[in-house]
Amino acid sequence: MSHIALPARLEETAAAVERLLDRLLSPEPLPGEIARPARVVEAMRYAMLGGGKRLRPHLVVEAARLFGREDEGVLRAGAAIECVHGYSLIHDDLPAMDDDELRRGKPTVHRAFDEATAILAGDGLLTLAFDMLADAPTDPDPALRLALVLALSRASGLGGMVGGQMLDLEAEGRFTPDGKPLPADEEGTLRLQAMKTGAILAAAVEMGAIAGRAADRDRQALAAYGRALGKAFQIADDLLDHEGDAALVGKATGKDAARGKATLVTLLGIEPARARLRALVAEAQAALAPFGGRAEVLRATASFVAERQN
Repeated sequence: MSHIALPARLEETAAAVERLLDRLLSPEPLPGEIARPARVVEAMRYAMLGGGKRLRPHLVVEAARLFGREDEGVLRAGAAIECVHGYSLIHDDLPAMDDDELRRGKPTVHRAFDEATAILAGDGLLTLAFDMLADAPTDPDPALRLALVLALSRASGLGGMVGGQMLDLEAEGRFTPDGKPLPADEEGTLRLQAMKTGAILAAAVEMGAIAGRAADRDRQALAAYGRALGKAFQIADDLLDHEGDAALVGKATGKDAARGKATLVTLLGIEPARARLRALVAEAQAALAPFGGRAEVLRATASFVAERQN
């Protein structure tokens, strides 16, 4: 399969996840629920429907596809990780966090609604994610569902995305009295980025391997791919923030430098960061060697992550 096939596969998964989320974010309560207040449902739908590349569900689906699994249970796992991603964006955009006004080219949830509704919409998406993973339609095997829950919990919680956001907040405002950014170390910056961004991307690949009942050796190869992909994604994101077109990116750019936040671009420089990005793409693609031609879409995805414009 060539790189030409990747856009179609991305679109296919994005459309399937969109349809699934449209159903799951219905105003009708599920068994065991009492009611779904209209305003928070509307805010959740605003955040989750009609936008985004759905890269994380794509990784879940393509990793599971390596082992012959293609069904709605895999899509549910992908939709779950997309809900966690959506919750993180809503909360990151809040005034207490990054204080952003635009996301994907439209007002952020707290701007379109209000701060309290945005917080609750994020909370609702986070809990919905684990509701989906724990429910029987995801897989008839409770042990497999538990493994999916554990993988996503570890990636999104204290030692993953949440902890990374805390480190990110602590890294802001590091200026000398004359306005120059304080020096930062590469090791600390890499740890922050691995937690805040990389952990969820790596978890998407891991969840696909879990859903596909991959053998340990195959899971290790995919884990290496996921780790390198997460690092590559963050460098590409830093480059977009440094020199991207805000109209294409769909949000404000140049924020990291304005806040004195260290990135590999500021630590290494643009061209060395680009070289690191190319090396990480090659590392991710090399990790897929055990799967031969079956992994061509995942190889193309690594290149796509490095070349994206938003």
